Amino acid sequence: MIDLLGEDEIKKTFVEKYNANDLAKFLKLAKDFIIRRGLWREFGEKKLDLRAEIQKFSSVYTQVTKWTKSPLQVLSDPDSTKISEYSPYPKEFQALIQNKIESFRGREFVFKQIQQFIDRNSNGYFTIVGDAGMGKSTIAAKFIWDHKFPCYFNIRSEGRNKPELFLESIRQQLINRYWLQNAKDDNLQTLLQKVSDNLLDDERLVIVVDALDEVEQEDRDKNLLNLPTTLPNKVYFLLTRRPYIADNKRLYTQGVPEEELDLRNPEYGDLSRQDIENYIWFFIQENPKFKDSLRKWIEERQIAAFTFVEQVAEKSENNFMYLYHLLPGIAQGEYNDLSLEKFPKGLKEYYQTHWRRMGMDTEPKEKMVIILFILVEISTPIPCEMMAKITNQDEYEVEKVLDQWVEYLKDQKVDKKTCYSIYHTSFLDFLKGKRDLKKTRKLFDEVNQKIAEYFIREMA
Repeated sequence: MIDLLGEDEIKKTFVEKYNANDLAKFLKLAKDFIIRRGLWREFGEKKLDLRAEIQKFSSVYTQVTKWTKSPLQVLSDPDSTKISEYSPYPKEFQALIQNKIESFRGREFVFKQIQQFIDRNSNGYFTIVGDAGMGKSTIAAKFIWDHKFPCYFNIRSEGRNKPELFLESIRQQLINRYWLQNAKDDNLQTLLQKVSDNLLDDERLVIVVDALDEVEQEDRDKNLLNLPTTLPNKVYFLLTRRPYIADNKRLYTQGVPEEELDLRNPEYGDLSRQDIENYIWFFIQENPKFKDSLRKWIEERQIAAFTFVEQVAEKSENNFMYLYHLLPGIAQGEYNDLSLEKFPKGLKEYYQTHWRRMGMDTEPKEKMVIILFILVEISTPIPCEMMAKITNQDEYEVEKVLDQWVEYLKDQKVDKKTCYSIYHTSFLDFLKGKRDLKKTRKLFDEVNQKIAEYFIREMA
């Protein structure tokens, strides 16, 4: 790619189009040049994304135009550290995407079906449906990572699940990726048409939207997130959501191809089971943090590794979130007193077993339960200081509680403060279910009273 950008014709054209703020035109001219030189097939074989390479180069060019080094010299210099690394992923979701794919395994049957849908149709909506913990968000993250498409993750616990926030994020991603002009106030339909008009012949735009079921939207007569009823050519949406009833689908279209892949479908059972087993094998054989401890646990009980994988996979009910919690728990000694046969079955039973083993239904743990319920009721990330004021506890005591539940919580910086929220919707739903139990209903009432009193004090 550097050799290509070093060609006099390409350099001259790039500078001209860069100064004219017309890199979309340069992209097409660059492709024509590559084809004339007989190099396009080589680009395909090396899986080079011409648009992404030009974006990367233009980012460097923008930063070094006032330097003595040329952009090409900067790109060629492995010791250059003054350039901030270009990323095709939106900053707001980059850490989430990287975290999701860290231990990713399998799901090839899903990606194959997505690609077949794109190949068969000139546009369309493809939806992945599945229960909590079946890996929908991770599939979305892996697809984004591999293809560098625009994306949006709806996250209820962070308040990042409203149509206006979705449009703002996608608009900026499309402007940046496709060099759209005069688009800062465009609606989604207009943005998609502009992109479609500027795509190369072999390009496709796929916008990935995760967790439609977490969207908050008052207008029920419109599509969730105001997704368009029609789509331009070469434009697709990859959506994920939990199972729904027909009245809650809220994806009205006019002549747009639609397809769903339901991960619960028995026809995918064996394929999902194989992916689950591969995931467990990865933890035993390759995971640098947990493999030694897991092997030790297995060997001490004189269990064959194959038997362990098979029985844990069966217990998981093809749920990756179950394994996400259980396998590290085994490695960290949390299940030393349980035999393999006594492991909880399924994600919901796992949560209840962990809750019971932590003694959360006993009076000494009541303060800990209250802190978790505060996170449920406020539903947006809040700092430790705020939880301490609500509960009239010392911050140190609150921090100790948060540390004990660290794998179930997400921390993030908000206004330079570390704030906490529930990590996964499935655990949030588990905690919400405690409202219906007589024993914990009173605690929820107490929590809401404490929250109300806190806000009254703060407003005084």
